[in-house]
Amino acid sequence: MARVHRTAARDAGGELRAIATRSASSGRQAAVELGAVRAEIDAAALLDADDIDVVHICTPNATHVELALRALESGKHVICEKPLATSAADARRLAETAVSRGRVGAVPFVYRYHPMVREARARVAGGHFGELLTLDCSYLQDWMLLPTDDDWRVRAASGGSSRAFADIGSHLCDLIEFVIGQRIRSLSARTRRVFAERAGQAVDTEDIVAILVETESGALGTLLISQMAAGRKNALTLELHGSEQTLRFEQERPEELWIGMRDESRLLLRDPATAAPDSARLQRVPSGHTMGYQDAFNSFIADVYAAIGGASPDGLPTFEDGFRSAVLTEAVLASAAAHGRWTEVAA
Repeated sequence: MARVHRTAARDAGGELRAIATRSASSGRQAAVELGAVRAEIDAAALLDADDIDVVHICTPNATHVELALRALESGKHVICEKPLATSAADARRLAETAVSRGRVGAVPFVYRYHPMVREARARVAGGHFGELLTLDCSYLQDWMLLPTDDDWRVRAASGGSSRAFADIGSHLCDLIEFVIGQRIRSLSARTRRVFAERAGQAVDTEDIVAILVETESGALGTLLISQMAAGRKNALTLELHGSEQTLRFEQERPEELWIGMRDESRLLLRDPATAAPDSARLQRVPSGHTMGYQDAFNSFIADVYAAIGGASPDGLPTFEDGFRSAVLTEAVLASAAAHGRWTEVAA
C-alpha cells in the first residue's frame, strides 16, 4: 500500500521526504525503492520531523493508534490505513484528537472515489431511484483460500479481533452508507473460520461473514464478505433496489453503472460530459479511456491535501468515518458471538 500512497501523493504535488519501517536497514531499502529523500531510523524520528506536513500510516492495524496519536500531537495531518483502530473507543479518541488539534485525519475508503459510485450516489439523492427497498451487496476475494495462505492480518495480536470484516467488509459498509445517504441501523451476523491453522500457526480471526442489515429507513439487505471465494480477486459489488430503479456497481468493472427498470435496463458508461457534477470532477480522462483503482486513490489523496489547504471536498472519508467503521465491526462481532442475534448499531 505504501507504493499506492506514494504514487497518489506525488500526483497531488507532494514530495516523499522520509520513510520509516520496523528496522533501519529495511527503511533504507524502502526509501530507495519508493524514492524518498531519506530514511528515518524509527517512526518517532519521522513523526517529529520539522519538514513533514502529513504522515501516511501503512503499518499493521494494531500499531495505528499509537502512531496516529503521536503524529497528531506533533502537529501533523494524518492519512491512516483502515481499520483506523482495533477498537471503537480508540477510533473515537483519534477522531476527537484530530478535531481538537485542528488537523486533517483521513482514512482511505477510496472506493468512494470511483466516478460511477458518485453517479449512483447522485441518482439516489436526486429521487430518480425512488425509495430504497432492499440491498444485495458483497465483497469477495480469494487470497486466503488455501491453508498455506498466511498474513499478519490472520492473528488478532497484529490485525485486531476481526479480519474479513475489518479488512474488506468495512469498505463495503462504508460504500453502502455513503451511496444511500443513511446508516445501517441494526444487523444480524454470522462468521466462519475455515482453518484453525494457517502455515502452521493458529488462526483467531474470521474468513467469512454473512450479514443481514436494516437501514434507518427500514430497507433490508444481505451482505456477504469472504476472503475465500475462488477466482474472485476484488469483487466488491453494490446492488441497490429502489421503488423506481435498481443500481448496480461492480468495482472490477468501475467504468459502468447498471440501471434496471420495470420496462428496460441500461448500462451507463462513464462520461464526464453527461455525468453528475460530483462524478464529473473525479473523471481525470475522457470517456473511453479506462480509469481504475489508482485513479480513485489519487483523487482521494488530492482531496485530503485540498482539505489540508482549507478546502472542504465533498465525500472525503475522515477519522469520523474510521470511527463509524469500528462501531460497525464491534456490532458484527457482538452479533456473531450471540449466534446471529439482531444487534442495534450505535449512532
